[in-house]
Amino acid sequence: MIQLEEKIYLYALAAIPVVVMLFILMKLWQRRARKKFGKASVFKHLSPAKSRFKPFLKLVVRCLVITSLAIALANPKVGTKMETVKREGVDIVFAIDVSKSMLAEDITPNRLEKAKRLVSELLNKLAGDRVGIIAYAGQAYPQLPITTDYAAAKMFLQQMNTDMLSSQGTAIDQAIRLATSYFDDEEQTNRILFILSDGEDHAEGASIAATEAVNKGILIYTVGLGTSKGSPIPERIRGVIDTYKKDNTGEVVITKLDENLLKDIAQNGKGDYINGFDTEEVVSFVEEVLTNMEKKEFETKQFVDFKDQFQWFLGAAIALLFLDIFLLERKTAWVQRLNLFNERNKKE
Repeated sequence: MIQLEEKIYLYALAAIPVVVMLFILMKLWQRRARKKFGKASVFKHLSPAKSRFKPFLKLVVRCLVITSLAIALANPKVGTKMETVKREGVDIVFAIDVSKSMLAEDITPNRLEKAKRLVSELLNKLAGDRVGIIAYAGQAYPQLPITTDYAAAKMFLQQMNTDMLSSQGTAIDQAIRLATSYFDDEEQTNRILFILSDGEDHAEGASIAATEAVNKGILIYTVGLGTSKGSPIPERIRGVIDTYKKDNTGEVVITKLDENLLKDIAQNGKGDYINGFDTEEVVSFVEEVLTNMEKKEFETKQFVDFKDQFQWFLGAAIALLFLDIFLLERKTAWVQRLNLFNERNKKE
């Protein structure tokens, strides 16, 4: 099996017909110029050693140089062996709270950015596991379906903000129920849902939803974001804090971390709770959880191990360049001695 890594460089082969056309035009110009000064037989006597064949040979050599360089730049690869790779891991879904309370700055820079940073760090540690992302506030929204593409997961993660969902509030139960639809393999048991939130739940029923998820083979772990002391929710205009969110009575709303609710959800979900303040501690906690879980074979892939072959064409191009340098346009002495076309007898 052969493949080209950079096919775009093959466009360089378009230079060959241009070189051939220039060569033909030059020969026509030389012929016309010679006719102005005398007959062709005169020039044969003036330069008897000049070869008619060598210029055409040099043209072929130069075209081969261009061809070799173009192929070398395209980097042809030859498949040497077929290998089978098995992918094993755990299905993980991150449910991230994007309600307005996540803008509170009781942890740096704010709760939502901290959640995104935690998930990003966790993605850096994963290998072979499949991940999905859910955003939720007053309702749950599928942000990224289950995938092994961590780069795509990070891209979708960075786009998450508190304005992406029109309905505000916090409905953790909807996020849990949506997560159950992410795990499409009924026989799979290694399923984990990580809920990153400040624990403010306006819909209730999260503990019941957690129990239902466990019955479907899903373990639920919760990560608390914020402090028990709480913090006001800033309202910004062009990135600058203009005021703080107020309730119907005009009092500034103080949003607090509800660890008791998050612990209750984790308990009903047969998982555990951890405070998200220390990033390294959370990452170590998740790594330990994944290490202790049974890995499932997701897919088996066969692929061909390719090896670069550009060096052969590059070497050929260099050799042809040297040949072009030393290939003079006069007749070769030993060819003249062969007298293949009986030229001496004709002269006599």
